[in-house]
Amino acid sequence: MFTLDRSDDFQLCRIERIHTPEHAPEWHDWLQELGFIPGEKVMLMARARPGGDPLVVRVGSSTFALRCAEAACIEVTLLDNATGAA
Repeated sequence: MFTLDRSDDFQLCRIERIHTPEHAPEWHDWLQELGFIPGEKVMLMARARPGGDPLVVRVGSSTFALRCAEAACIEVTLLDNATGAA
C-alpha cells in the first residue's frame, strides 16, 4: 500500500482508506464528497510542471486537481491496468 501522490502516472489503483493530517480533519469529508471512497478506482493522470503540484487525478468518471498534500491522504493499492484486479 502507498499514497496516491506516490503513484506513477496512468497506473490504476484502488482506494483503501483516507487519512488526513491533524491540522486538516475536514479534508476527510471533502475528499469523500468528491468520490474518493474506499474501494473506488483512481488514477493519477498528470503532474503540473515544474514542481509536480497540483496533480490531475481521475476517480470514477470525474477528474480533479488535487494538491500533493491532499493526494498524500489517500492510501491506495496497485491494480492491473488491463484487468482492474489487484
